Amino acid sequence: MRKTSAWQKTRKVFNDIHLWTGLISGIIVIVICFSGTIYTYNTELREWAAPHLFKVHVPTGAERLPVDSLIPKIAERSGGTVTAITVPADPTRTYQVATRIKGDQSRFGTTYYVNPYDGNVTGTSKEKTKTAEFLQTLFSLHRWLLLDRIEKPLFGKLPNRQLGSYISGTATILFTLGVLTGMVIWFPQKLRNWRRGLTIKWKANWKRVNHDLHNTLAFYSLIFLFVMGITGPQWSFPWYRTGLQKTLGTYKEQPAGRGGAGHGRGGGGRGIDERSKTIRKDQTYLPLFPVSTYLAAADQVLPYVGDYRLTLPQDADSPVLVTKNRTGFFAPAAGDQVSLDASTAAIKDIQIFRKKPLNERVVGSIKALHVGDVYGQFTKLIYFLACLIATSLPITGTLIWVNKMKKKNNR
Repeated sequence: MRKTSAWQKTRKVFNDIHLWTGLISGIIVIVICFSGTIYTYNTELREWAAPHLFKVHVPTGAERLPVDSLIPKIAERSGGTVTAITVPADPTRTYQVATRIKGDQSRFGTTYYVNPYDGNVTGTSKEKTKTAEFLQTLFSLHRWLLLDRIEKPLFGKLPNRQLGSYISGTATILFTLGVLTGMVIWFPQKLRNWRRGLTIKWKANWKRVNHDLHNTLAFYSLIFLFVMGITGPQWSFPWYRTGLQKTLGTYKEQPAGRGGAGHGRGGGGRGIDERSKTIRKDQTYLPLFPVSTYLAAADQVLPYVGDYRLTLPQDADSPVLVTKNRTGFFAPAAGDQVSLDASTAAIKDIQIFRKKPLNERVVGSIKALHVGDVYGQFTKLIYFLACLIATSLPITGTLIWVNKMKKKNNR
């Protein structure tokens, strides 16, 4: 009788874990990964469906209007507060003016898209398209398996949204275990045969092709599948998010209660606040200097072409925040931020993302790492392909298991 080596025993254990995590989570993983594949291009699909919100025709010889001239207009139209303005580097794109109405429970408020050459509003973020509705459904499928659309609790008093989140989070954890164990069992017993795991023998029978598709494609996409899997459950389980932050050394104890400091408006009406020398009009704090002055100040320390997002002061003591993002096919998603004194335009603080400690950069990029928006369109394309492969793995893996069962039963 042939003696079983220690490696074979270890491989058998990992193979069993790989098999059962895959069988248990397979259907859910297919749903999550397929919806994630399409949702990778969520932003691009939304812009394709509503181009008037994002793109404008540039009149010959025309220059963009000063952003300052648009703030009172949008504040009056929205009936609320202008909180931020996005100024794109691309002259063919619209200004985006973010607003919020007091008492509005919406997470993001309303964004107004403005033609920078004539000041006309081309639309708002409240506009709905069939594509936007489809993508929202896709997101619900990805995060909550559409259970958030069912009102009556299916399991005790647990909200269906939370139930869906638990199921998808658990399936993702099992998927990550499958990725790690799969990497172990990918290595052949004889290392000289490792090259076999890097190619697909297309001329072989379908069983061998299926086996190669599972092993080879998983190997090439391994690092991306691991990153997707390790970051996903933090949106499902608070304990997981806390554990991830503690592991990375960025965990901070949350205060028992959140006060309203920093959001006081003071008295109503119009006038000049002597402490900050900023003009208040309809509850929107307007910096004393033109927006271009603050952007120019930011450019002194961020001397590259990029999109700006200027956040207006929330109150008399708040600074003007300028966030700048690089543009281009390989542009990083994370931006740099400059804090400016509203009354003098002097630089108070600079946060250069690439100069932060690695653990802070990782935590600050969790969402980008999960969805693939790390280095612009370059990583989006890689994630799209990796997520497509992830969708196929439960299918090819199940076929491998079925073929083995048939072979075993036929002995």
